[in-house]
Amino acid sequence: MYSDEQVLKAVQEKKVETIRLQFTDVQGIVKNVAIPDNRLGKALQSGIAFDGSSIEGFARIQESDMILRPDVSTFATLPWRSQDGANEARFIREIFYLT
Repeated sequence: MYSDEQVLKAVQEKKVETIRLQFTDVQGIVKNVAIPDNRLGKALQSGIAFDGSSIEGFARIQESDMILRPDVSTFATLPWRSQDGANEARFIREIFYLT
């Protein structure tokens, strides 16, 4: 299992520029929120807010404020590069309601 510090170091060493926070919607389709590498520290510390009502069947507008928190044990670099040649990585994430 990785620590937050090990993940941040690996992202820097592998020149990862895009992080994909992946989750599965209610229909079983993989979705993701992409963030730049410089937001990973914040994501690990406090999560990334997103609007759950924007994902069909996921949350009603009244309860749509949600937080994605990366699970560091799922960190992996992706075996392809983005269109501009930068490395990408992904985490499977946990979703929490913003309270």
